[in-house]
Amino acid sequence: MTFITDPWFYAWAIPAVVITGISKTGLGAGVGGVAVPMMSQAIAPGVAAGIMLPILCVMDLLGLRAYRGQWDWASVKHMMLPALLGILIGALSFSSLPVNTTKALLGAISVAFSLYQLVPALRNLKSWLPEAIRPWLWCGLSGFTSTLAHAGGPPITIYLWPKGLDRMQFMAVTIVFFAVVNAAKLIPFAILGQLSLTNLGTALVLMPFAPVGVWLGVRLNNVINDVIFRRVTLACLFFLGVRLLYEGLK
Repeated sequence: MTFITDPWFYAWAIPAVVITGISKTGLGAGVGGVAVPMMSQAIAPGVAAGIMLPILCVMDLLGLRAYRGQWDWASVKHMMLPALLGILIGALSFSSLPVNTTKALLGAISVAFSLYQLVPALRNLKSWLPEAIRPWLWCGLSGFTSTLAHAGGPPITIYLWPKGLDRMQFMAVTIVFFAVVNAAKLIPFAILGQLSLTNLGTALVLMPFAPVGVWLGVRLNNVINDVIFRRVTLACLFFLGVRLLYEGLK
């Protein structure tokens, strides 16, 4: 088995995996998407994305087990076709669309939405987007940005937020959604050569840290109340948006 041996890489990768696990099972998609930028301090972003995908799939399985009984397929099935379409578009444009362009767009949307929710005066504004269009825009965009940079969290947070779900329902829906999305991404990632033996070997080395992050996330979600959950999630979305916007424009 071949794998990355650079200690500097693991100094970034281990915290990245743990933080991702906490995000996926404790804060929804609030601080998701940090793994690839953190790992990219030591390796190429495309390699980081390939390493993270198998780890994300394992986290999804652990998350499904942790939140079993909190979700039903009817609540997410209408989200899947737009997401799969977004994955297809992302795969087709993987080598032609600059990732920074996607990050800048995603960052701007995330910052705007978090400010819309956090600033009382802005919350009085009515949504201009028809209900029938929302899953196609936000779930499709999530599949697209998830394929390019594992950064599908902000669009799904934006889509689910107006539905007023409690934190357990919110977590359960996001976990099921990304379990399907990440499993579907295995096909284009394999075709694009992102699942090389070295990437898979490195993912296996990092895999023991996945359940650590998931366990911490579940524990966190069990001890915070809905008000704190919503505020922390929005704050994370804002700072993630700022980071994505900065990375996209630099």
